[in-house]
Amino acid sequence: MTDSTTDSTTDVRRVEIEYCTQCRWLPRAAWLAQELLTTFEAELTELALKPGTGGVFVVRAGGEVVWDRREQGFPEPTAVKRAVRDRVAPGKTLGHSERSR
Repeated sequence: MTDSTTDSTTDVRRVEIEYCTQCRWLPRAAWLAQELLTTFEAELTELALKPGTGGVFVVRAGGEVVWDRREQGFPEPTAVKRAVRDRVAPGKTLGHSERSR
């Protein structure tokens, strides 16, 4: 039996990528989802792709916005990985992605 009072959208280990269908950004969202699932394969419980409209491209972890295209532009995967890591697995190293340029 599951606990019906638990909302899966507030689980910090759940990531959601909302993308604009009108802009045809599904491939970009799917690619970013693959990057996150590969990096956090043991830490994430769920990764959802959420269709939207109006130029939206937002990444959320546990319901909290970690990246918004309207404010920050399109993300480099490394930047999103850091933002997600800081909420999902703060002690995890991202390997070569964390090297200074």
